[in-house]
Amino acid sequence: MNASAQREHDMRENADLPAQLLLDAFGRVHELVPFVVEGLDDEQLNWRPDPGANSIGWLLWHLARVEDSHLADLKGSQQRWTQDGWVQRFGLDYDVSDIGFGHDSDAVAQFFVADPSLLISYYEAVHSRTREILSELADKDYARVIDTSYDPPVTVAVRLVSVVNDTTQHIGQAAYVRGLVDRRGQ
Repeated sequence: MNASAQREHDMRENADLPAQLLLDAFGRVHELVPFVVEGLDDEQLNWRPDPGANSIGWLLWHLARVEDSHLADLKGSQQRWTQDGWVQRFGLDYDVSDIGFGHDSDAVAQFFVADPSLLISYYEAVHSRTREILSELADKDYARVIDTSYDPPVTVAVRLVSVVNDTTQHIGQAAYVRGLVDRRGQ
């Protein structure tokens, strides 16, 4: 079943409208990740348009880390990053809890991944967990407060919208950089 058909199936199977919409939104990001890295070599994957810019690899790693950490937090579970050993497979020189927020140019420059399939596989694992978590949410769960350090306090619904916003921005940025990479080769 292709990704679009899977989303439609999920929407029919899950009568909960918020979950349907969220599954669709996350599904659209999931659909794009492989296309953004298809055919790239390690130089292209880690290329930065200028010293202050992010690479495709870093952008995809960051969007996956944000989704992984924030949804694991909603469920009160361990992140795929640590639970499934992705932190070791990537071998990055970042703290195990690092998700890329606040990275300056030097921290982004430290990022290197040689194999696009590593990013795709990690995001597959994250997306699978996201689907599980969303399918378990009931209407009452969306109003649950999960962070009181903000005014107003952050609910499950607000956090999910925030993650959708972050991941869609970063997949768009990665696609843009991919376009730059492709134009360099012409």
